[in-house]
Amino acid sequence: MLGNPNNLTVADHLNAAREMTAANRPYLAHLLAEEAARLTADPATAAAIRATFPNPAPTRTETD
Repeated sequence: MLGNPNNLTVADHLNAAREMTAANRPYLAHLLAEEAARLTADPATAAAIRATFPNPAPTRTETD
């Protein structure tokens, strides 16, 4: 386990996002990718990260 989550890099977040995608956890992958994009200085790279891990559309079905 890492000591301080503030020390995570863009690569760390992207690796975790890929792991969450592989584990069929798209929302967690999206959140990790958003943090990676936030930490990225280049706007084009941040946009590419966001495009790779889009926000999954919530498909909640109400039941009575």
